[in-house]
Amino acid sequence: MSSIRTTVHESLPYIDPEPTQAERAAAQALIDAELSTTPSTSPSPSTLPPAVESQFSPLITQEHARIASGQTPLAAIDQSRYETQEEDTPTSATDLQKSLARAYTADAYLSGRQTHLQLLERFGRNAWLVGNWQLEAELAALERELEAARREVDIVNIARRRVQDEVGGELAGLEGAWRRSVGRVLETEVATEGMRLQVLERQRGAAA
Repeated sequence: MSSIRTTVHESLPYIDPEPTQAERAAAQALIDAELSTTPSTSPSPSTLPPAVESQFSPLITQEHARIASGQTPLAAIDQSRYETQEEDTPTSATDLQKSLARAYTADAYLSGRQTHLQLLERFGRNAWLVGNWQLEAELAALERELEAARREVDIVNIARRRVQDEVGGELAGLEGAWRRSVGRVLETEVATEGMRLQVLERQRGAAA
């Protein structure tokens, strides 16, 4: 273990006593005074840049106005093309061609939709279960990482406490030695002042 004289301790929660309410209030007053003289780095609402106005194309602007006015939904796509329809017997070649085109479109759409529904019915449940299994595996991995991090935190806290307990006696001894040294300095200063006064009194007596 390195010496306490070369080790920097950011905090000693297991050695230092808990501050009193008066000490907390004094520290908070100093913090508030420092914050009042320090310019804030967060911008105030008056210094925020103006919001950028949204720019839409004329068609989007027209659609927004239509929605705001409560008009009927936009019917830009003919959904009847994708539905089975019973039409009358065509009377001309042109009507027959249009009917066949609509029938081909509806048949392709409905065939594809039926295929998708069959696939969903066959594999959808398994895909959902596999997705849940993957999510459960990810959750278990995250829980293991969290538990490992908690163990590391506990180990660090135990090590900190052990180190601080080991150096607690040395810190108490150093604090006591410092107090005794300060007391000796004060005693020396008092004795020096007393000697100075005695010297002055003798000098005055010799001069008289």
